[in-house]
Amino acid sequence: MQEYILKNNDFLVSQTDAKGTILFANDDFCEVAGYSIEELVGKPHNIVRHPDMPKAAFKNLWETVKNDKIWSGYVKNRTKNGGYYWVFATVYPIYDEVRKEKTYLSCRRKPSQKEIQEAIELYKTLR
Repeated sequence: MQEYILKNNDFLVSQTDAKGTILFANDDFCEVAGYSIEELVGKPHNIVRHPDMPKAAFKNLWETVKNDKIWSGYVKNRTKNGGYYWVFATVYPIYDEVRKEKTYLSCRRKPSQKEIQEAIELYKTLR
């Protein structure tokens, strides 16, 4: 599997509804993940979920944001072509005035190699 290493100024943004369906994705997210905007919007955000990620991490993410708290953590995602990339993600629960519902805004940046190694070691202890 080929690793895509984010550039220092990459900033991936997406917005999902309460079910995890993608409502918005910015250009950086599309480019890094290898999908067009049309391929992402309307799809579940787990379209980029990598099988190496422990279910416990996403359980914690959803429990946190559904309780109106901000979640941050390291995530290994899968690209369309089967590769992967690491991000440091912060997920914000927000009320979307246009949609009149709670949505979730995820902002992601490049993590350091040290941060990735620490996440790999932590995730070995989770499932």
